[in-house]
Amino acid sequence: QVQLVESGGGLVQAGGSLRLSCAASGSIFSINVMGWYRQAPGKQRELVAQIISGGGGSTKYADSVEGRFTISRDNAKNTVYLQMNSLKPEDTAVYYCNAHVATGSRYLEVWGQGTLVTVSS
Repeated sequence: QVQLVESGGGLVQAGGSLRLSCAASGSIFSINVMGWYRQAPGKQRELVAQIISGGGGSTKYADSVEGRFTISRDNAKNTVYLQMNSLKPEDTAVYYCNAHVATGSRYLEVWGQGTLVTVSS
């Protein structure tokens, strides 16, 4: 079994910064993709940022966060980070960590429990 544990959410004023962390644990052989999604009240879950293992760590960002958010990962610790700067009220959402994990026998898509980010105006 594989678990993702997120931390770092909270309340911040517009223009402020937060850093989210997500650590994967369990029966992990390798993790190909790690990323962050978010879901605001009344809206669908959307991709925020994604990073690929290896090959220099290719990244992908939603247009709405490009230039403000930075995703990074520590492969040795099976941990992904999301540095969020210049936060806006519209960034308010529950942020979910996501990982595509290879165990000894299966390939899984795993989700964290979510961490709330609230940006006040």
